[in-house]
Amino acid sequence: MVSEVLPCYVVCDVSLSMTDHIDELHTALREFRGWVRADASVGERVRCCVVGFAETARVLQPLYSVAEFTEPSTLGPGAGTNFGLAFTLLRDAIDRDVRALKANRLRVNRPMVFFLSDGRPTDPATWPTAFAALTDPVWTARPNMIAFGLGDADHDTLGRIGTCRTFLGRDGVRMGTALIASVMSASPRPDHV
Repeated sequence: MVSEVLPCYVVCDVSLSMTDHIDELHTALREFRGWVRADASVGERVRCCVVGFAETARVLQPLYSVAEFTEPSTLGPGAGTNFGLAFTLLRDAIDRDVRALKANRLRVNRPMVFFLSDGRPTDPATWPTAFAALTDPVWTARPNMIAFGLGDADHDTLGRIGTCRTFLGRDGVRMGTALIASVMSASPRPDHV
């Protein structure tokens, strides 16, 4: 019986500048899904949601157990890179999901967000307010934030977002490896009898 679950949110920049990185993103999601499914003790405790953002943000894969997790087919490019809309949608999704998990009598580990982008936000004046609401220390469901930068991503901006860790692909870190390592460190451990 699962006693505690980890809600994991993979937040993907799908702006036009990500066109060259979409295959890498699909590969990373396949690696992650394969790893979690191969380790039953982790697979039954991790719930995963995929969010895509460009000029708008939307849930591409609702929060499901990894057994039900499928690779989103709608990771296509769009204009803009609106970080603020992604953070606002994420706060609403986490709040809703945590309430639903608790209603099912599950203990919820602190949610984890794996945020990846290759660019700079097109809403530089407003995204910090949405991010502050998402990471507000008073909010008990605030997530641990891990940032992953692709290509020429702005390190300073990603460093502000990655409150727990920031990875850069240009440093030779593979996206799938970073995602798996992040989930491993955040996953609740099985109860021992």
